[in-house]
Amino acid sequence: MAVTRHFVLAAGGTGGHMIPAHALATELMRRGHRVALVTDERGAKIPGLFEGAQTHILPAGRAAGGPLGWIRAWRSIRAGREMARRLYDAFEPSAVIGFGGYPALPSMLAAFKEKVPTAVHEQNAVLGRVNRLLARKVDAIATAYPVVERLQPKFEGKTHLVGNPVRNEVLALRDQPFPPLTEDGVFRLLVTGGSQGASVLSEVVPEALGLLPPNFRRRLQVTQQCRAEDIEAVRAKYASLEIPADLATYMPDMPERLAWSHLVIARAGASTIAELTVAGRPAILVPLPSAMDDHQTANARELHEAGGARAIAQRNFTPIELAKQMQKLALEPGSLQNAARRAWGCGRPDAAAALADLVESLGRTPIMDPLPVQPAEISPSRGGREAFA
Repeated sequence: MAVTRHFVLAAGGTGGHMIPAHALATELMRRGHRVALVTDERGAKIPGLFEGAQTHILPAGRAAGGPLGWIRAWRSIRAGREMARRLYDAFEPSAVIGFGGYPALPSMLAAFKEKVPTAVHEQNAVLGRVNRLLARKVDAIATAYPVVERLQPKFEGKTHLVGNPVRNEVLALRDQPFPPLTEDGVFRLLVTGGSQGASVLSEVVPEALGLLPPNFRRRLQVTQQCRAEDIEAVRAKYASLEIPADLATYMPDMPERLAWSHLVIARAGASTIAELTVAGRPAILVPLPSAMDDHQTANARELHEAGGARAIAQRNFTPIELAKQMQKLALEPGSLQNAARRAWGCGRPDAAAALADLVESLGRTPIMDPLPVQPAEISPSRGGREAFA
């Protein structure tokens, strides 16, 4: 017998937090539950997410700028917490789930105050700062990777490996075969730097493609996400190389473009890697060196070690190195298809369902019996990491 309950999801700031929250919301609503989203102004502006769910924008301060900045941040967090408490009085959530980032903090603090069951979902292979702050008090910690750095061993009993939920449009690619690729056929390359593009990809990728053997270069068809300030220079470079290129600052049809891609060059954001592995697409990853706690390097490790991706540290990401890695993947017989299979093997397509099962188990009623969730392996490592060559 189904039980309709209310859940609050707290996420915001970037697509990396919002997309997994959206996937969970979709699954919970499919099961008959009601969902409310608590976010910030940036999160509320991301198009195509949380249709059918209540949306509430709360203030959330970020602790920066010295003592005065900390005071302003605490005032903002406290105001957001009180607004969230009023929301809970009216909405009566069964649980509140945070997805990391400072916009989630007031809602989680309000849940602690109101004694509402809580969980956090960590998308990256390094536990984020807000989730580290909340880890002691939440009822459950859901992870996307089997090894999560900065997650203390004492929390092992409430930590569950569920994966990183992806959109249904990406999940639909799971059972589609790798696009046919003949020796002389069109080679489709997708280049994406996250929601805002990446200037380093705009600088390096066209130059690298110009270094490829002419017979390979003539086969290329490129789709690339660029920053607005880079797009005309990139377009001119591809035109000079006579490489067909479709360039855009935002790609709402990213799942469709991923479906027909033979190779992806991208940052190593958690959502990007989740989509690559669910779809089974080989990649060359360039972790963002300024990412908090260097988490993109950690994100790339599992896929790199499995053979589903090459990873190049940004300091080594040169046109010559990229051209060399592309030729190894694309021109050696079977290499690309083998990498695609290995990437597919790293996918966790049931992540949204597993996370929903975990969420339903919080404050459960006697007639509910959620499926068990696989425990995660915890790594307390705090040291630096060697970036991939």
